[in-house]
Amino acid sequence: MSGHRVIGDSALTALAPAVWGSTYLVTTELLPPDRPLLAAMIRALPAGLVLVAFGRTLPRGAWWWRALVLGVLNIGAFFYLLFVAAYHLPGGVAALVMSVQPMIVLLLGVGLLRQRIRAIQVASCALGALGVALLVLQPQAALDAVGVAAGLGGALCMAAGIVFTKRWGRPEGVGLLTFTGWQLTFGGLVLLPVALLAEGLPSEVTGENVTGFLYLSVIGALIAYAVWFRGIERLPALAVSFLAFASPLAATVLGYVFLGESLSAAQLAGAAAVVAAVVMAQPRPSRRGGPRAGGTPPPAPQDASADAPRDAPAPAPQDASGEAPRPSVTPHHRPSVDQGDLRGDRKLRTHSL
Repeated sequence: MSGHRVIGDSALTALAPAVWGSTYLVTTELLPPDRPLLAAMIRALPAGLVLVAFGRTLPRGAWWWRALVLGVLNIGAFFYLLFVAAYHLPGGVAALVMSVQPMIVLLLGVGLLRQRIRAIQVASCALGALGVALLVLQPQAALDAVGVAAGLGGALCMAAGIVFTKRWGRPEGVGLLTFTGWQLTFGGLVLLPVALLAEGLPSEVTGENVTGFLYLSVIGALIAYAVWFRGIERLPALAVSFLAFASPLAATVLGYVFLGESLSAAQLAGAAAVVAAVVMAQPRPSRRGGPRAGGTPPPAPQDASADAPRDAPAPAPQDASGEAPRPSVTPHHRPSVDQGDLRGDRKLRTHSL
């Protein structure tokens, strides 16, 4: 994986949580009041149904329960617990509790993804949590047991969703948009009865409400989650989890720009700490072709002769132009293979906001 590709994938993936950071602004300014679960359901279900209808592919076999699990973890349960935490805790405290998510990903990755814990990863987790605390925590913040439990549960759901999405990948022949649609649909269906029973429908829907719902459904769900799941496929799970810190960062910036909120020196320091933690956690390609920092070792080259017929002669090696190279004048000389080029030419395919 080249350095430019890592930077590009990380920057694109960070757009998803940055968009999710705008949810607070859109909810307060455009949506009906006191309908957070209804907003979450409308955000997920219509977009999911559109993607499933467009892809014309339903889950098969084990992917029925896998898609359900991923939809509940990434969408349904996560949204519900997030809103419970938001109702019982000040926004800063809720964001701080949710900032333990990278540490949970780190621990789950040891057992499910066979990753090793490195000192720089632990330091990134601590620095990121400190940055979020400086960025969003207010002096008058208070703790509530129900809110803290819901926040930790939401962090666990999102972390598990990232790890299981990374572990299972997506089924052969299923596009990214269809795979996203499965999860949004299952997550929205889980939220549907809870939203209708707990909140009900608003008595009046204005043009501003429709605009807000369209934004959350198309931009905040359909596009953002497709970008997010693409990033999970291409980047290490821990690196993706740190990109979620872009959400409170974007919410703070949008509040400053559109709501006239002020930024203190502590908040600016927190923003810098968050950015530094994200950069520290991103994978860096090794010059010698070894394991990338923050990620898993690249897959070993497969023996092509294992799948070839036994009686068939081994194909002659080819150069970049597609022609077989001339034989070497040195006896018993075997052309070497640059393992770094092999990894660079092979598209990374994996095997779970």
